[in-house]
This record gives sequence, C-alpha cells and structure tokens, in this order.
Amino acid sequence: MPNFVLTLSCADRVGIVHAVSGFLARKACNICDSAQFSDRGSCEFFMRVSFAARGSVLADLRREFSDVAHGFGMSWQMYDCSVRPRLLIMVSRAGHCLNDLLFRHATGTLDVDIRAIVSNHNDFSRLAASYDIAFHHLPLTLPTKVMQERKLLEIVEQEQIDLVVLARYMQVLSDDFCRRMAGRVINIHHSFLPSFKGAKPYHQAYSRGVKLIGATAHYVTAELDEGPIIEQGVLRVDHALAPADLAAVGRDVEAGVLARAVKFHVENRVLLNGSRTVVFR
Repeated sequence: MPNFVLTLSCADRVGIVHAVSGFLARKACNICDSAQFSDRGSCEFFMRVSFAARGSVLADLRREFSDVAHGFGMSWQMYDCSVRPRLLIMVSRAGHCLNDLLFRHATGTLDVDIRAIVSNHNDFSRLAASYDIAFHHLPLTLPTKVMQERKLLEIVEQEQIDLVVLARYMQVLSDDFCRRMAGRVINIHHSFLPSFKGAKPYHQAYSRGVKLIGATAHYVTAELDEGPIIEQGVLRVDHALAPADLAAVGRDVEAGVLARAVKFHVENRVLLNGSRTVVFR
C-alpha cells in the first residue's frame, strides 16, 4: 500500500491524537509508526504519523484532513513517501562530507535524488561525474556574490530542489538567500564554536588540550551559525593527537552528523519548535 507521513504542531489540548487517529481510521489507513511530544514550556504539541493508505490519493487526503487541522489550528504537512526529496549539495575544498553523502546515496542508505553539486571551486567535478551528477562551478568573489547567488537560485528553481546541503561550503550565504530558503538549508560545522572561531580551529583546540571533538548540523538562518540544531556528535580524544589527527577525527564526526541530519530531514522527522527542533528518531 502507498505510504504517507503526516507531521503537525499546534497548541496542546485534549483530543488531538484521537482526532488524527480517528481520521485515519475513517479513511481505512493503517498506522505504521506514531510519535508525539508535548513541550511543557511552550505548551505546543508535535506529532509525526507514518501510515499506509490503500487506494488513497495524497491530494484527497490533504483536502479532507484540512478540516481536522483547522479545528485545532494545526501547522501541518502530509508527504508521499514514494517521492524522493531533491537535493542540491554545496561544497568548497573539503570533500569528506560530500563524498560520504554521495556514497550513502549510491548504496541506498540515503534515499534521495541528488540533482546537482555546486562549488566555488572546481576540485570535485570528477567526483560528481563519477556519480553521474551535474556539477556547477560558480566562482565567487565579493563583486560577483550577488550574481553567483542568482545563478544558485536559478538552479534551485530549475531542479525543484527541496533541500540544500552545505557539505563544508566555506562561504556565508546572504540574508536574502537564507530567508528565501528558510527551513530548506542544512549546514555542518565543528562544535568548537564559539570557543574557537576563525581559521584553523583544530590547531586552536590542540593548543588548549581539548578532550572532545564534535560537530553540529543545523538549519541555516540569517544569523551565522545560530540556526535550530538538528543533530550533534562527539568523539573523545587525548593529548597524544596532533592537530592533523584532531582534524581527521573531526572529519569523521562531521560526515556522520551531517548524514544523520539530512536523513532526519528527508524522512520528515524534524519539526521546528521556535529556535529549537523536535526530532522524532
């Protein structure tokens, strides 16, 4: 049977789960998985339901569920699981996250449609070609930034991109781009921020004798590195590791954290809760 996912959030009150499950029962839908969370601080309710629906059409389900949603003032989405999200990956000169995402995609562990790779350098054009994915080299200088982002948006529109993944793309996106793509751009960075800002964070970490190496994946907002966090990870290190060793550990953490964040997003497991996220694993 066709599989769908319903996600919703609204003010917490009695009867939400009953209304959702009752609707699905009336439509002869079988609930495969259900998760919910009530935020006591904000009094908001969050829910994700995966269900199978024999003979149902997504447009009809959406139209008929809108009455239920209106009654509770829900913010909601309903997705057809057979439709693979369309991704655009952006990268500069560090290719570990890009290579990890491409391998996961090729082996079927990341069920997405990678439509394009965009870079301000030409380093990974051959890697993109080896996976038969379009590569767009968009060089960037300060005078050409506006034009470069205009071309980037053209690619997003032409390819009907659902999610942009910054796989160590080392350029700051404009406020306008961030606003236009709100909730549709994921970034990865080392978790040393804000303690070790700027160049060579692993050298700074080495000089301070850090004992944990970490990474954070988050949604991109106009406030640099302040977007809602989706996933984080850490690995323990010790005094025996040189800066290059710390960087190698960091690359492993970054690749894994970004891949998990992308997977959570494309499986519709992430719901925004103000400046935070609810992630149904």
